[in-house]
Amino acid sequence: MGMAPHKDKLSAALENPKCRDDKKLLMKATEIYEQWITSLTGLRSNGKKRVIDMVDLLNDYKNTLEVELIMKNGSALLKRQKGQLKLDNTIIEEFLVHLVQPSILNGLEAIDSLQIGPKKAFMSLAFFPRSLKDLVKEPKVVVKTKDQDFVVGTQIHYKLSTSADFAHDTTTSGDMTLAVLAAECKANLDKTMFQEAAGTAARLKQGCPVARYYVLVEYLDMIPEDCRLTSIDNVFLLRHARRLPFEKRSVIEEVEKQHLEFPIDAEVVWRFVQEIQEFIDAIWYDPDEALKRGSFV
Repeated sequence: MGMAPHKDKLSAALENPKCRDDKKLLMKATEIYEQWITSLTGLRSNGKKRVIDMVDLLNDYKNTLEVELIMKNGSALLKRQKGQLKLDNTIIEEFLVHLVQPSILNGLEAIDSLQIGPKKAFMSLAFFPRSLKDLVKEPKVVVKTKDQDFVVGTQIHYKLSTSADFAHDTTTSGDMTLAVLAAECKANLDKTMFQEAAGTAARLKQGCPVARYYVLVEYLDMIPEDCRLTSIDNVFLLRHARRLPFEKRSVIEEVEKQHLEFPIDAEVVWRFVQEIQEFIDAIWYDPDEALKRGSFV
């Protein structure tokens, strides 16, 4: 998955035989997508004003794709499977990539060296040799990663061996993305999804204790919980809205009304941007400051 996850999903849907009845609609969606990206990248504003302008464009695009095209003109299959096709939540994933830029965030001098967007992020590293005999030959390095909707991090290259000269038959090598900031994007968030996100956040922070983990959700389908009881740093409710009741989710008028009455809030997105900026500006850990501070952390 590259820097354009939503475009990738649109392209995949176009090639999907199950979506052949929606091919013209998906071609139109691709055309509108290109217009959205052109408008996003063509903005001349900076800072918070740019975020507000970006969110305006985001709401326009989501309303057009999700309501005007899919809900009003899509086939029953497309409406039913848009979650599996990931045509909705990948919009937010791609939008977040455009937030990480010098016109919005300070301190991004090394942006070309950063890994940004959907990535397989490092979770843990363990050694799992088959036996004592195999220990000296192949200690079996197991690197666990997990798909993340959005990360800011770097690529780590590793080489491990039981031989000082890294003899080929005893060497394991590879690369992985180390995420120092990660976010999961959800169209709807229920209790099960929240618990899964909490588990992912805990595993991510085991591998990188300074990391931060967020959830960005459009529609809430659970009672809000205190994130301080988990490893999630915050859950941002982009629309200030609950998920529609089951009997209303396929009613075009209800879906359109909810989109218009509860648009994605630029102020909530700006709060997320401020969290990223604070993280960029912070010294994550400096043991030399412990004596001055009077505490380890």
